[in-house]
Amino acid sequence: MNTESKIRKILVIHGPNLNMLGRREPSLYGSATLEEIDSEIKETSHKLAMAAHTFQSNYEGEIVEKIQEALEGYDAVIINPAAYTHTSVAIRDALLMLDIPIIEVHLSNIYKREPFRHRSFVADVATARVAGFGKEGYLMAVEAVANMLRGKD
Repeated sequence: MNTESKIRKILVIHGPNLNMLGRREPSLYGSATLEEIDSEIKETSHKLAMAAHTFQSNYEGEIVEKIQEALEGYDAVIINPAAYTHTSVAIRDALLMLDIPIIEVHLSNIYKREPFRHRSFVADVATARVAGFGKEGYLMAVEAVANMLRGKD
């Protein structure tokens, strides 16, 4: 299969409490559920000739294991580490193993929030960051990944 016809695979990882979107602080995170967001991610990816696999966990170890799976067969990772953004060296270290584009996404603008949220343990590992655009940030990240991968072909 030549690279022009290869379907690129992206892994989208959602961290803790994102399974509660739609019910959790809708004034801050919006009213869309995680299922709705995942559906839009997959639809946008498909339109861009990519396949998106989505995953959510409230457990740090499961997220680390999912990142490790990206070593085999994924072309990019989009990750919203959620609260682990500010605490997880383990997630940061797992991302360091990847040699593919990594986009860090946050629904809210973490810099307009509490000071402890201003520090990201994955910012210096990520290829790029998208924050403050709500669910649209995920779709922006998918489009950015498509452009990055096109540039590699």
